Amino acid sequence: MLLAIDIGNTNITLGVFGENLVASWRLSTSPTATKDEYGTKILDLFHYATLQRTKIKGVAVASVVPALTPVFQEITKTYFDLDAFIIDEKIKNVLPNLYENPKEVGADRIVNAQAALEKAGAPCIVVDFGTATTFDCITRERKYGGGIIVPGPNLAAESLSLHTAKLPRVAFLKPSGLIGKNTVESIQSGLYYGYVELVDGLCQRLKRELGSSCKIIATGGLALAIAADSKYIKPQAVYPNLTLEGIKIIWERNKN
Repeated sequence: MLLAIDIGNTNITLGVFGENLVASWRLSTSPTATKDEYGTKILDLFHYATLQRTKIKGVAVASVVPALTPVFQEITKTYFDLDAFIIDEKIKNVLPNLYENPKEVGADRIVNAQAALEKAGAPCIVVDFGTATTFDCITRERKYGGGIIVPGPNLAAESLSLHTAKLPRVAFLKPSGLIGKNTVESIQSGLYYGYVELVDGLCQRLKRELGSSCKIIATGGLALAIAADSKYIKPQAVYPNLTLEGIKIIWERNKN
């Protein structure tokens, strides 16, 4: 079995795979947390899911938080008696990377692109609604062509609250109508419909660049919410576990 770990800026997602995904969990990201703080949490999760850590034959990690990468290497060694497989720009058997400096591409974007290629073929776009919203492009030649990064909806909501005197922090929810009747509804309308239009506008431009046959898939916590009103993000093309699946694909291609 494989333990796949996606270390993001807001959350750490873990998934245990046999042939398919057996269990998954989400932890809050804390760059100052110790090996034992995360290690014991993971063992607790295994316990309550009735999973045996001795069944884990590989641990693969994709991290965009450099401070936590060595922590999870230590966790892998201490709690699973394995060496962690770290996915970075030097990893082999992945789609070619056309970025000017491949080191600048987050590991999550590479694994998303690899998983998207497996699911949708080329060309395709994968939109990931995380702390940042990323648009990653796979070219017709099956190469990672680069992409677009914008602040995520929750980050925009937090920034609006922090930098204004009277505007409250609101949850990212679809409002009852387009025209808000109070401050909360007005902010929610701006965030929700603003991001729907942002996503659709960028997807339209990217399809012109990559070709009209380009498929679009999505992942991340807010993907389904956006899909409710998007012209380009469809509910059936949302894959909540895309990043974990991409980690598994790359690990399998390199484990021998």
